[in-house]
Amino acid sequence: MNSRKWVRLFLTTLLIGGVITLVTSFIFKFDSYAEVFQPFQLFELVGLLLFFSGLGFIFSIISQMGFFAYLTLNQFGKGIFRSFWFPVQLFLIAFTLFDLVYFRYAAAEDSSVWPFLWTALVFLILCAIVSYVKAKETNMKAFIPAMFFMVVVTTIEWVPALRAQGSDYVWLMIIPLFICNAYQLILLHRLTNTNEKSA
Repeated sequence: MNSRKWVRLFLTTLLIGGVITLVTSFIFKFDSYAEVFQPFQLFELVGLLLFFSGLGFIFSIISQMGFFAYLTLNQFGKGIFRSFWFPVQLFLIAFTLFDLVYFRYAAAEDSSVWPFLWTALVFLILCAIVSYVKAKETNMKAFIPAMFFMVVVTTIEWVPALRAQGSDYVWLMIIPLFICNAYQLILLHRLTNTNEKSA
């Protein structure tokens, strides 16, 4: 990938992160906007828009750091584990999904396990859809590496919000992270013009 393509990937992912987070903030941080509209406060509104856009840019950069770290990790994994890299990825996917349910449930007080279970299930389905698109456009062997990236790496990037109190930042972070990761994964082979054997 040449520098022009890398800059294109960086800037478009940055824009996507900012816009998606800003749109998502109207849903999950509606109370913050309601306060500046009653009465209307222009400077506070501009401040909120800049804050959530900036937050989205940060989420986008986290996503891009995770993506390039994954590309390096994938090469090391194939070199070290060789034929065992495939089952290692499957194990890590399963372990991550288990952690996503169990540790969040264990940390919550007087809460049912079902919300955490449904969150992990929907997350897994969405990751599988993105991975299938990636594999269909490149090579079916790319499905598991793509799943590994979408499930494991996205969850690692999501950890700061998962540790925060309240669910608003959990959703405010995961939606732009997921979309940025999916965008980079699907765009990669189009920028490199290759039919990859792995993600």
